[in-house]
Amino acid sequence: MDNIMNNGQSRRQFLSSSAALAALSLVPAGLSSCKGQPAETNGAVAVADSSKPNSVFGGVQIGTITYSWRDQPGGLENIVKYCQQTGINSIELMSGDLEAYLGAPENPRMKFFRRPPAAPPAGGGNAAPPQRRTGPPQLTAEQQAELDNYNQEIIKWRLSLSMSKVEEARKLLNDAGISAHIVKFSPARWSDEEIDYAFTVAKAMGAKGVTEEIGEAAVRKLGPIAEKHDMYAVFHNHMQYAEEGFDIDPFLAVSPAVMLNFDAGHFFGSTGIHPNEMIKKYHDRIYSIHLKDKTGPKAEEPNANQVWGQGEMPIEDVLLLIKEKQWPIYCDIELEYAVKPWSNSIKEVRNCVNYARQILI
Repeated sequence: MDNIMNNGQSRRQFLSSSAALAALSLVPAGLSSCKGQPAETNGAVAVADSSKPNSVFGGVQIGTITYSWRDQPGGLENIVKYCQQTGINSIELMSGDLEAYLGAPENPRMKFFRRPPAAPPAGGGNAAPPQRRTGPPQLTAEQQAELDNYNQEIIKWRLSLSMSKVEEARKLLNDAGISAHIVKFSPARWSDEEIDYAFTVAKAMGAKGVTEEIGEAAVRKLGPIAEKHDMYAVFHNHMQYAEEGFDIDPFLAVSPAVMLNFDAGHFFGSTGIHPNEMIKKYHDRIYSIHLKDKTGPKAEEPNANQVWGQGEMPIEDVLLLIKEKQWPIYCDIELEYAVKPWSNSIKEVRNCVNYARQILI
């Protein structure tokens, strides 16, 4: 039997209508600037050319973190293709894809731990998925020396980078009708000079924020630097809200530049609390939301990623609240459920876009 979606429609019914939804023309939204975010379009970026992707629905900007396409070939040119294939016009851009386009030396960790394709089983069928690595990877002495050399090389490269190359990267996105509202550098452990580089590059890309995982040291380090750059330090959560005594208010008090990348899925999956309670209280400090479906903490398999519409996370409630209030909050798909062998992350992100569209239109 089909699982029931939050809006009362079965997944089978939804998927049968997805092709038709994708074929419909999308109405461009107007643009009104407010502290780096369009206000009247709820964080949405206007798309004047109807031939370009437009994922603004009901005034709500639907986007994705480019991490969602981690099973696909990387690179900024490929990100553009994936956005075009999924109809997305706004992204939280992972810095690895950006820096690779800008000419950064390759992190040797990518070479050390790049998994070869799994061999098909002897009896045919699909290969088993690779086992998830547990614990920090172990480096040989030679690998550690190569990594140490890279760490010095990348600092030198970052601090000497010409912004003209960054302007080329922004133009590549913008010419395709795509904008980056966040660049995920996660720079809290970098030197002050490299952190300046991260905010400078993000601003040159047209973003308003740089993301990092939330923590006291990271907030105190990045908040004042973001404020100096007239940017946001945007902090992402996992299960911290379920930890005893966790309080977000002291973090927000550090600087008005400290904003939240509120992961509604992780929040609900770990606490069981309706994410709208947080959104209503902190909407003026939430820059973006990560959307995913999850089971709750009391489920047989607690806090587990689910295909959209098959979990308990109230995605519909979240989207309709933001639509009703017209808050300028970017709503980004973070694809984390297991993708079946007959599909891929591009198709699944497109399904998520159409799921959100159906709720909002």
